[in-house]
Amino acid sequence: MTLQQLKYAIEISNCGSMNEAAKRLFISQPSLSNAIRELENELGITIFDRTNRGITLSSEGIEFLGYARQIIKQTELMEAHYKGIKLKPLHFSISTQHYAFVVETFIKLLGKIDNDRYEFNLRETKTYKIIEDVRTLHSEIGILYIDEHNSKIMNKIFNDSNIKFTPLFNSNPHVILGKNHPLSKRESVLIKDLESFTYLKFDQGENNSLYFSEEMINIYETDKIIRVNDRATLSNLLIGTDSYTIGTGIVVSDLNGEDIKSIPLENSDIFTVGWIAHKDIKLSNIAAEFVDMLNSTVSINYFDPNYYLL
Repeated sequence: MTLQQLKYAIEISNCGSMNEAAKRLFISQPSLSNAIRELENELGITIFDRTNRGITLSSEGIEFLGYARQIIKQTELMEAHYKGIKLKPLHFSISTQHYAFVVETFIKLLGKIDNDRYEFNLRETKTYKIIEDVRTLHSEIGILYIDEHNSKIMNKIFNDSNIKFTPLFNSNPHVILGKNHPLSKRESVLIKDLESFTYLKFDQGENNSLYFSEEMINIYETDKIIRVNDRATLSNLLIGTDSYTIGTGIVVSDLNGEDIKSIPLENSDIFTVGWIAHKDIKLSNIAAEFVDMLNSTVSINYFDPNYYLL
């Protein structure tokens, strides 16, 4: 086993494609495939499952990549120390449902980074993709919610994916709408009050089941639904139309201005927003710092910690 083979495996995992990894590594695809097969044969494991659709990390491969990344990182630190080599960029990736408070925390993290070089990924994406990103180590951390309606299914997926869910806070559903919406002056809103308005939902693609919905309440008696893919589009629609969505109740004024409001929905459901990470992989220093800052953002700025934090 060589360091080069470890780097090859890491690059394939990052790209999700043998062909794309070969291009980035400036070697032929057959040479790359042979190097990985030799590594697998030496270790007696299957790192990548090969199908007609491409390659995916096996369960053994996920564990292996965790060790490989640590070895390569330590090697780079040693070379930098003794040879004066400039370190590679600091890496950190996170996948999340469309939460403004996550973006706010990410901005704070950037303000504390003193590295000259870094490569970060902030992916606001579909619920199933968040889990898949963490399972395959494309992201260190994922942020999503569970409640009594989806917890059985979600916890099974977490367990099957060797993922741990750690709670951040509990909350009740809130209606999110524009400041000029007819209901914007209400102290609270009933589900029946929303029947005549357009419901905005985040599209979940092929996995568009109730278990993966980002909206904490699924409102069935509505004739008008718009599905969107990004938070900016949703915000523009909230401001420009009499539409609404359901969320945590956290509206970050520094990001959204004062044009969007949050109103409690009269509903007894409770949901838990939390973060997920791979059970077998220790969080990097930057990931651990982000989690600490995320807890601070939530507890200090938005919630009474005596009530909300778990």
